[in-house]
Amino acid sequence: MSNGKQNKGKASMGGGPMGGMAAGGEKAKDFKGTMKKLLSYLKPFRLAMVVVVIFAIGSSAFSIIGPKVLGTATTEIFEGLVRKISSNGVNGIDFDKIQRILLILVGLYIISAVFSFIQTFITSDISQKVSYNLRKKISEKINKMPLKYYDKNTNGEVLSRVTNDVDAISQNLNQILSQMITAVTTMIGVLIMMLSISVKMTIASLVIIPLSMGFIGLIVKKSQKYFKSQQRYLGNTNGQVEEIYSGHNIVKAFNGEKKAIDEFNGLNEKLYNSAWKSQFLSGIMMPVMTFIGNLGYVMVTILGGYLTIKKAIQVGDILSFTQYVRSFMQPIAQTAQIANVMQSTAAAAERVFEFLEEEEETEDVKVSCNTEDIEGAVSFRNVNFGYSEDKTIINNFSVDIKPGQKVAIVGPTGAGKTTIVKLLMRFYDINSGNILIDGHDVKEFKRNDLRKIFGMVLQDTWLFSGSLMENIRYGNLDASDDKVIEAAKLAHANHFIKTLPDGYDMVINEEANNISQGQKQLLTIARAIIADPKILILDEATSSVDTRTEVLIQKAMENLMEGRTSFIIAHRLSTIRDADLILVMKDGDIVEQGNHEELLKANGFYAGLYNSQFEEVEAS
Repeated sequence: MSNGKQNKGKASMGGGPMGGMAAGGEKAKDFKGTMKKLLSYLKPFRLAMVVVVIFAIGSSAFSIIGPKVLGTATTEIFEGLVRKISSNGVNGIDFDKIQRILLILVGLYIISAVFSFIQTFITSDISQKVSYNLRKKISEKINKMPLKYYDKNTNGEVLSRVTNDVDAISQNLNQILSQMITAVTTMIGVLIMMLSISVKMTIASLVIIPLSMGFIGLIVKKSQKYFKSQQRYLGNTNGQVEEIYSGHNIVKAFNGEKKAIDEFNGLNEKLYNSAWKSQFLSGIMMPVMTFIGNLGYVMVTILGGYLTIKKAIQVGDILSFTQYVRSFMQPIAQTAQIANVMQSTAAAAERVFEFLEEEEETEDVKVSCNTEDIEGAVSFRNVNFGYSEDKTIINNFSVDIKPGQKVAIVGPTGAGKTTIVKLLMRFYDINSGNILIDGHDVKEFKRNDLRKIFGMVLQDTWLFSGSLMENIRYGNLDASDDKVIEAAKLAHANHFIKTLPDGYDMVINEEANNISQGQKQLLTIARAIIADPKILILDEATSSVDTRTEVLIQKAMENLMEGRTSFIIAHRLSTIRDADLILVMKDGDIVEQGNHEELLKANGFYAGLYNSQFEEVEAS
């Protein structure tokens, strides 16, 4: 049971326009390796992929036959007109034959459209399932990540990988699966049909391909340098927006709007510059290909006219061939565009896989120690710890705490008080030494089992959007309504809950600001009570409430601490006078320990801290 910093109302830009950027992205460092990993997510859909290929070939085949059939109709009309002229109107156009040809043509296009629809449906389903699996893995990964990862990365950056990057993979994968297969089958089929009409015209039309590929290669090369930063700046922008939105009250209170806007404009400008250049260069591919394709049409028309005069081909074949040239150029352009899309997909996938491959919290034991009979004895033996390897902040820390003792940890800011709590619950692992609970090293417990031993009440309350009943029950999801009410009474929260409009059914809003800070604190104490922990951690639980509410909270905490080993972190030394043991910390070391009276008599560091607070009260 833990109460952490409230992180509600976070902003994410994944659902906005930027989240849908598919063509631009940072170039992947390991394109082949990343695409290989991504393809592994397609393995469960191998049968569906085979079906997609079959329907793509079918759709392309029926579509490719169309121009040839249309050319036959054109030839029939042309020959019918020639017959009519040569026979003085006796024999003309055979409209029945043309009707049959056109019906066949309509049937071919209908079948092609149906096949294309089925192919698109399947590819969309595959891409969405792949993105679903990725999001599921990310969700599972988030819960396994050590806290040090979140210390180094902003929430917005993590959210960007869940939203923008997975969205990019989903959209681009759909485009790649549908267009790549269609493009390849179309090129092969069209080339066969072109050769069947005229080998000479096919050779002439293929001359423009090197020219096309040269232009495409030039554009891709130019655009790559603008692809490198887009996805990264998108994550940075998300992080800034999320941070400013979650702290908008502080921003407004300290007139930080201009600084926040300037910072956003700077990031947004970088994102804009990288995005529009890559999008522009990607977008001009089709116009360039169209221009080059038009040159091909001129060549085909001139050569086709010459071959018709020479009776080498029929008039309708020129029309068919022209359409085939257009059809042949389109998949080439699509292939070039898919190359860009694949780069973007690989970049997004690489960011996702980097997150999925981050070091997890590992369990040291397969079978956890029994937590049922824990009494609450805690020992620190020569503990050393630092958040970074080169900076130790807890130095050779040792202390023995008996079951049921109230232990206060005091000291100036940065002395290591909260760090001790984090080490107890294995949010971080110590560099050396041992932490023991009832003689068992904390590493002999599974993390989930270890954290069930503890209950936490922090200065920064955390409540989710839901009823008061649900928020209290979060400490023990199996607790009955009666148990919840009993816990609320022990926490002195029952009275104020009954005065609220809907009582225990009142819903806390998204920002959790429709109840006071003191009321939230009482709810978190009730939540800790219903969890029934063996060991309690109270971190600055009364530092942000009024005196009257503090008295209620103190009474509630006394009920909570009864019969339990309790660690109390407090700056107000007057609140821990009755502690069984006071640990005085300075620069990561315990410089003094004893009860309140003993430490005052010693007239050491603790006495100085206590007297300075007393003097401040007198002065006020």
